[in-house]
Amino acid sequence: MYVQSSQATTQVGLFADAHTLQERTIEHQASGIDGNRPITIGQGYSTIAWIPEDALSWALPLRHERITSWENPIKKAVWQLQQVCKYLPSRPISLWDSEYGCAPFILKTASIPADKLIRLRSNLCLWTSPPPYCGKCRPRLHGDKFKLNDSTTWTTAIESVELEHPTLGQLRISLWKDLHFQASPHQPMQLIRVERIDQLYSWKMPKPLWLIWIGEQMPPLTEIWQLYLRRFGVDHWYRLAKQCLHWTLPSLSTPKQCERWSDLMPMITWSLWLAREIVTDRPLQKQKSLTKLTPGRVAQAMPGVLAAIGTPACSPKLRGKSPGWPTGQERSPRTRYPIVKKGFSRTKKNSKI
Repeated sequence: MYVQSSQATTQVGLFADAHTLQERTIEHQASGIDGNRPITIGQGYSTIAWIPEDALSWALPLRHERITSWENPIKKAVWQLQQVCKYLPSRPISLWDSEYGCAPFILKTASIPADKLIRLRSNLCLWTSPPPYCGKCRPRLHGDKFKLNDSTTWTTAIESVELEHPTLGQLRISLWKDLHFQASPHQPMQLIRVERIDQLYSWKMPKPLWLIWIGEQMPPLTEIWQLYLRRFGVDHWYRLAKQCLHWTLPSLSTPKQCERWSDLMPMITWSLWLAREIVTDRPLQKQKSLTKLTPGRVAQAMPGVLAAIGTPACSPKLRGKSPGWPTGQERSPRTRYPIVKKGFSRTKKNSKI
């Protein structure tokens, strides 16, 4: 079973300009303009989803919850993973973005029965295992530095394979064992580097991909890097929720209303998953027919199912015209709330050991 986690930010104007909405924070948002700060004002959501297939865009949310102003993404993701693993029949493989590639996340998830495959930023510094104890002073916790963006600090890879991918070209995958973060010396990790060596396709992936594996039995190098590609299924789900399911369309007034509306997104997604075998593909004029339907195609074909099953609701009854606002009664403006700015404390760097 493959479980993926990611963080989403509501990117709609009503949240950015809704000064009367509580719990608006500064969230990350990718900017398409060079030089712009990649931030926006809104509400952040953390989602853990089950990725059932490797080639399609299906992602089925298991937990989809708002990150409050007194929480951070790491704390929320750890709690969600712990809750999900309680009900899984087997040990899952969880896939995480580079935001979770840090020592605090590694330490907080050490006791959770789940394997982790995490992407790392290319400017991080890891440490090798310490040398054998010499018998003097305190035993060392760290070995030599292993800077990901400095090849002079790298040790010899334990294993290295080359393969030909039909889309990405020729790849070289290298493996280093028993590395760790400085703040988590007792949590060894396996480091994986995926490099494109075919110059014909180098413009698609200019930088190598760094991954770490923490778990029991690691899959072979020829397979493990392809597992991480399933992580992007949740990005497709966010796009489906915003563009097709109208997640960010309504003008809501309170955080509770935002949470209740957001709770409908996983329910609708699971309904589309269960209906994928009974609907008939109805492509638009410029669309091609598909044998395996995507979530958007299933949602596009759902009107035929809804027309067949009908609705248990009664027809609306006319109640006359509303009297409107009483003449002469004053309107009091709604309370305006400031943006909540989350603070963080910088940890003091320990002396080198």
